[in-house]
Amino acid sequence: MKNIIIALSIIIALPGFCQQTVEGVTMPATINVKSQKLVLNGAGLREKLFLDLYVGALYLTEKNKDANTIIANDKAMAIKMEIVSGLISSEKMISAIEEGMEKSTKGNAAQFSKQTAAFKAAFSEEIVEGNTYEIIYIPGEGIIVTKGNKEVKSIPCGLEFKKAVFGIWLCDEPADEDLKEGMLNG
Repeated sequence: MKNIIIALSIIIALPGFCQQTVEGVTMPATINVKSQKLVLNGAGLREKLFLDLYVGALYLTEKNKDANTIIANDKAMAIKMEIVSGLISSEKMISAIEEGMEKSTKGNAAQFSKQTAAFKAAFSEEIVEGNTYEIIYIPGEGIIVTKGNKEVKSIPCGLEFKKAVFGIWLCDEPADEDLKEGMLNG
């Protein structure tokens, strides 16, 4: 009987065990993308000049700590962000995307100008503290951006643009080294 109680306690605790809390923001253990379950790989905080900006989490089909492999994989994945600062504006987010794309593509972002314009447009509405975004890649379809569980932009694209977008957070010159490490569960 004691073994059954222990086993049930473990099973009940598992869903909460895999979630992660960063700066008071709890990222769920899993998210569903077009009826496919993605698991939380890791989460971290995006900071700039000692200011907390957003909590970001990486979701994959299976956990992986290798940034280059994740970037190269043609598998469903997502980045979930929760804004934790009132200092983030649409203009600042778009500027950060432009800078991130340049670094991610090693200065070759112009090849994705049409897709990048659509990606930036997903962040054109007012951004306020508490907003949540998901950047979802679905192989064969492209990237979908949601804001508060509502789709705001669908960008048909291939693997190369997906690599550039996810590279913003995972490339050799990421938006934030600590956030990258957190997303890789390092």
